[in-house]
Amino acid sequence: MSQHEMQRVVVLGGGIGGQVAATRLKQKLGDRARVTLVERSGTFVFAPSLLWLMVGKRKPGSITRDYSAFTKRGIEVAHTGAIAIDTAASRVETENGPIDYDYLVVSLGAELDHAKFPGLAEHSHHPYDLAAAERLRQALAAFPGGQVAVAIASLPYRCPAAPYETALLIDGYLRERGIRSRSRIDLYTPEPLPLPVAGPAAGYSVAAELASHDIGFHPRSQFEGAEAGALRIGGDSVAADLAVVIPPHRPPAVVTGSGLGGPGGWIPVDRSTLRARPSNVYAIGDNTAIPLENGMMLPKAGVFAHGEAEVVAENIARRIKGDLSETGFDGHGTCFLETGGGKAGLARGDFYASPLPDVTMHRPGRSWHAAKIAFEQYWLRRWV
Repeated sequence: MSQHEMQRVVVLGGGIGGQVAATRLKQKLGDRARVTLVERSGTFVFAPSLLWLMVGKRKPGSITRDYSAFTKRGIEVAHTGAIAIDTAASRVETENGPIDYDYLVVSLGAELDHAKFPGLAEHSHHPYDLAAAERLRQALAAFPGGQVAVAIASLPYRCPAAPYETALLIDGYLRERGIRSRSRIDLYTPEPLPLPVAGPAAGYSVAAELASHDIGFHPRSQFEGAEAGALRIGGDSVAADLAVVIPPHRPPAVVTGSGLGGPGGWIPVDRSTLRARPSNVYAIGDNTAIPLENGMMLPKAGVFAHGEAEVVAENIARRIKGDLSETGFDGHGTCFLETGGGKAGLARGDFYASPLPDVTMHRPGRSWHAAKIAFEQYWLRRWV
């Protein structure tokens, strides 16, 4: 097949969803398509392992990879940032010039918005990117004991379990250092229960786990800002010798400026095919908004980005081959919950179930922790 006859498929974003989509597209289409992965960063960070790095269980080099594996698979990797999406012209404007596409997969994730609340960047830590997780690790290593406040600034945020894992892993770390007895840990969230999308049974299970570790749980708490030694929550000042705040998340600017975004700027898609409004554009992962039967949104988590990417790659490949039948994403997913002390729990089920998600919460144990380690190693060896 000559070069000019090849279909051009562009994948924006080299995170979990983008990696799976680009890899599967090239596997399924071979020389039928020119697959381009557009990713500004030269380094991929396996985000689920940042919490282990936070407590000294991982080093940066063990959870980061470059993108050379994708080039070896025949995928073009463009290390540049997308600055505009012109769906009418089927073109992406990048920092290095335009890229035309026949099919587009938008997998740009969610950005952190530190400026949304006063004092957030200056007076708090978080584990949601590599540099920040390293700073938090250093702060924890130097922490002499005292009041630890973990807070969720606003909804939505990536990985529903991460704030709760953060509090539990800090608890375990302070116990290892022998300073837990002179420390207090409190968690504040605007949610009524942990993991509300998974249903009350899962929420009460996680709340009970927090209580068993002597972590104070404060639901329906509205975060208002941070200051030296304290957080502002619900009109009150809450002491915080160490403040860990899950930052607000927002859709990437290129998404909000593209015309693809709906309310809040996130991209509404068909929840089965993941197709956006233009028929040749698909969106997966954290930059999407997918409503569930219970009125909540599908969580922003890598497991869903992975499953959605498999579906999108299959459907684009079918269309390029002339097959108009479609497969669909079924809403199933799993989520590990690290509880410290070498243990983890697991939530898994059907988030598309009606009238409520059908999610089972498995009790924490060493086997689930081992399974999470195995998953980390599988991903870093298999995909990047």
